[in-house]
Amino acid sequence: MSSLSIFAGPAALKRIRSEGLNQKQFKVLVGASGGPKWFVLYGLDRYLFGEFFANRESELITLGSSAGAWRMCCLATANPVAAIERLAGLYSNESYSEQPDTDEITAKAVEMLTGTLGENGVDEILRNEIFKTNIIADRCRGFGSSTNKKIQMTVLGLSAASNLLSRRSLSLYFERTIFSTMGQHCPWQGATDLKTSIVSMSMENARDAMLATGSIPFVLNGVRDISGSKPGLYLDGGITDYHFDMPFHSGEDLVLYPHFSSAVIPGWFDKHIPWRKVHLQNFQNVVLVTPSREFVSKLPYGKISDRNDFEKLSTEDRLQYWQEVLAASNSLAEDFAELVETGKGLEDVLPFEERLK
Repeated sequence: MSSLSIFAGPAALKRIRSEGLNQKQFKVLVGASGGPKWFVLYGLDRYLFGEFFANRESELITLGSSAGAWRMCCLATANPVAAIERLAGLYSNESYSEQPDTDEITAKAVEMLTGTLGENGVDEILRNEIFKTNIIADRCRGFGSSTNKKIQMTVLGLSAASNLLSRRSLSLYFERTIFSTMGQHCPWQGATDLKTSIVSMSMENARDAMLATGSIPFVLNGVRDISGSKPGLYLDGGITDYHFDMPFHSGEDLVLYPHFSSAVIPGWFDKHIPWRKVHLQNFQNVVLVTPSREFVSKLPYGKISDRNDFEKLSTEDRLQYWQEVLAASNSLAEDFAELVETGKGLEDVLPFEERLK
């Protein structure tokens, strides 16, 4: 039994079936929101960062939101495996008081970010000539930037209701902001699906951007008036781009998307809207690598880790469970490495549209 299920858009499927898989095929690497759901990909990240993309000579563009953005930032540090190990260690051992408020959770997130990046992490990310980092945070527009929590909640409710009718309506309430080490050469400069701004990542704004991209509304405080960007309150990038529904790359090169699920949900408010689907044309050249259903069924509790574990499990049980998921994730790395090295399993790669069957 393989721990992996892999789905590919038509252009990607044709290419990998004829060529196999190698790192030179890929131009973009994507990391989605999802918090602790990421733990099931930890082993695969270690392999991708330490072996698959090691000694990379050509530019690889990364795009991430929330936890996915932190993963992509780890890749651009001088020692990406050590950085992703620090992130996994700090995140999987996180604990809070009985009734943590947003100040406590925000302070813990700052500690985790500081520990993951170390003293020189930001400088290493900014100077990296191979791994080009792009992370998404959402600027609240209008009354959404109010300091009044009730007003913020009202705006979020209105945006969720509007999103039922049209995803484009999110631009009335939020501005997708991409903090990029590529500056105005960011490939999503011309994005038209949602209102989008590009901000050059710098020493002055990188940490704030990284904190903002994971600032879940009413869980963390959000970040105000990030240097170099428009004034306002910046929140979790997953609001607009939970799992993404946008063109990743328009050329012939491929997009590698390690994901914790075969479900690809455009934005945060779309989680409970069954008719909201991603546009298949955006995934023509995408290779989606996910844990197989069989693999997930054998994990403790028969599921991947998630934020609900904080409420449903005791601290002791949660910490043990999360460590078991991290350990089990090495199977994904082993099976992906075998696929790369021998081609075994390429015949099992399925068309992208079959991922939910």
